[in-house]
Amino acid sequence: MKAKITVNKKFPIAEIDTRIYGGFVEHLGRCVYDGIYEPEHKTADNLGFRKDVIDFVKELGVSIVRYPGGNFVSGYNWEDGTGDKSKRPKKLDCAWESIETNQVGIDEFQEWAKRAGSEVMLAVNLGTRGPAEAKDLLEYCNLTTDTYYANKRRENGFDKPFGIKTWCLGNEMDGPWQIGGKSAKEYGKLARNTAKLMKITDGSIELVACGSSFYEMPTFGDWEYTVLDHAYNYIDYLSVHQYYGDKGDTTPEFLARSVDMDKYLKGVAAICDAVKAKKHSDKTINLSLDEWNVWHKNPNYNEKWEIAPHLLEEVYTLEDALLVGCMLMTIQNNCDRVKMACIAQLVNVIAPIMTEKNGEAWVQTIFYPFMYSSLKGRGEAMKTIVKCDSYSTAFANVVPYIESSVIHNSEKREIVVFAVNRSLDEDMLMTLDFDGFNESNIVEHIELYSDDIKATSTKNTQGVCPAKRHVDEKFKSTTHTVTLKKHSWNMITFKY
Repeated sequence: MKAKITVNKKFPIAEIDTRIYGGFVEHLGRCVYDGIYEPEHKTADNLGFRKDVIDFVKELGVSIVRYPGGNFVSGYNWEDGTGDKSKRPKKLDCAWESIETNQVGIDEFQEWAKRAGSEVMLAVNLGTRGPAEAKDLLEYCNLTTDTYYANKRRENGFDKPFGIKTWCLGNEMDGPWQIGGKSAKEYGKLARNTAKLMKITDGSIELVACGSSFYEMPTFGDWEYTVLDHAYNYIDYLSVHQYYGDKGDTTPEFLARSVDMDKYLKGVAAICDAVKAKKHSDKTINLSLDEWNVWHKNPNYNEKWEIAPHLLEEVYTLEDALLVGCMLMTIQNNCDRVKMACIAQLVNVIAPIMTEKNGEAWVQTIFYPFMYSSLKGRGEAMKTIVKCDSYSTAFANVVPYIESSVIHNSEKREIVVFAVNRSLDEDMLMTLDFDGFNESNIVEHIELYSDDIKATSTKNTQGVCPAKRHVDEKFKSTTHTVTLKKHSWNMITFKY
């Protein structure tokens, strides 16, 4: 099997916003408690955060972290997670039918993010609360005024403001599962009014309004248009969420889901632009893909009202890592409109990082495509012309056997090619033509592969690990040929 990818230096898509390599930490299952936070653990720092987990998050290069939810935020009182820990209330979390101890809140989390090298994307509760409470939280986090909530932050030991610049106006508000869910008209007005009050409070922030919860929602399309019609002039981004999992797909169908994702992202951007045209606006609303991942929705059953129950703890395969790699390439190839993206979630809950209470931390298969994409996927994403064989599915007529993205980093004089060979049977001979670039040579080829596409990486068995392929290119050129193994993820770096 053969493929050809042509890249012209004169035709970039856009500069990548590094916030597309973000993550998500929700008060759900063991993501926070026994995940990022375990005061009795041997690696715990002075605030009780696991240093082994922080090291893995740093290795991923996570640029921004969305917090504290998710469904959780729609029933959350942010004040409960501030101040003296001994006085914080234990409360029912009705989103996940758990008990929330409030031992971690915004006071602690903003410090965890600093230690992990990340910014914070903070969500406000628009389910059971509204604009006034969102304004109060913003004052607590960001203002230096001699006013009640800014002074409350100082009383709690934080003289300097947290400086949080990115804020989510609720979460999945069209979902029937959502506490305090709304109609599009109700939410559009609420988002507008909350945004107006928040931007009066701090005009430097950026605001993300909720799109429909995912592509297959019956509200999709009408929801986006209605919400934007109400709130367009006051917000900066529209939220997009998408998970793919076991819907009875064959492996070829499963690996094709990133094609569906590409259509989704372009469709939401088109709706944003339709409202832009209607309003005769000069402002472009971009996208925040602040929840995405592979999620097979295999439940972990627990009694109701436990603290940190085992919920949604997926074990990922090479097959899952291939789709995650394809989804990352899709995000890169839509970086002209997708400016933020958060893999959901970071630890234990549908996560690349897993922990054992009082024990070890380890990484899953999906860790590696994200890590290398974050490490090397910085610069300009380039437009490509791809020629290869394809197949069809019920939801996509044309699925190329190769999924790819090309990133040009002019400062490092690097061209980085990410590629997945979707074929289950054949290796692929891939020719790369770098038109308009100086001659280059391959300096590194990283491959994620196993003969068994269902192989996993667990605490005891690292069945899927990246490997360095032998590079045998003696001369610089503008044309290169690389072999990609069947059902493999690849990163090839060129220097010019």
